[in-house]
Amino acid sequence: MSQLEARLAGSLLLAFLVALTPAQAAPSGIAGVASVIDGDTIEIRGSRIRLHGIDAPESRQLCTTNSGQAWRCGQKAALALSDRIGRRTVSCDVRDTDRYGRAVAVCVQEGEDLNRWMVAEGWAVAYRRYSTDYVGAEAEASRSERNIWSGSFDMPWDWRHAH
Repeated sequence: MSQLEARLAGSLLLAFLVALTPAQAAPSGIAGVASVIDGDTIEIRGSRIRLHGIDAPESRQLCTTNSGQAWRCGQKAALALSDRIGRRTVSCDVRDTDRYGRAVAVCVQEGEDLNRWMVAEGWAVAYRRYSTDYVGAEAEASRSERNIWSGSFDMPWDWRHAH
């Protein structure tokens, strides 16, 4: 075998071994100070993140109190999440990517699952179409008549469909 053939064989062997080596997975976590887009979407360092397993009223969505008064529940849900997060670091474990290219993630702050907090506080519902993780938290919020559960409202997916 000539020196050129040996080099060529070595290069081919190296290329073959590189092809067999598994590629490094993209990081599944995003962390930083979050900006709230709405009650179920945040942004960290330019990455839009949809909170996994929950659906919050849309920003323009209205709910109704038991006495019949309309209130901006979607806006209130976003403000509640923003107040909860403040300027502290949020860490998100990415589970998927949605059809809009957003990361779908469970986000925590100081050990607290923010997705669960939104549902438990009655600012969002369990998005059963994609997950049953927060059904128990929703049932408790409903029983306790917290926030959106204190009157009547359209499920966010129904409101989006109608508007």
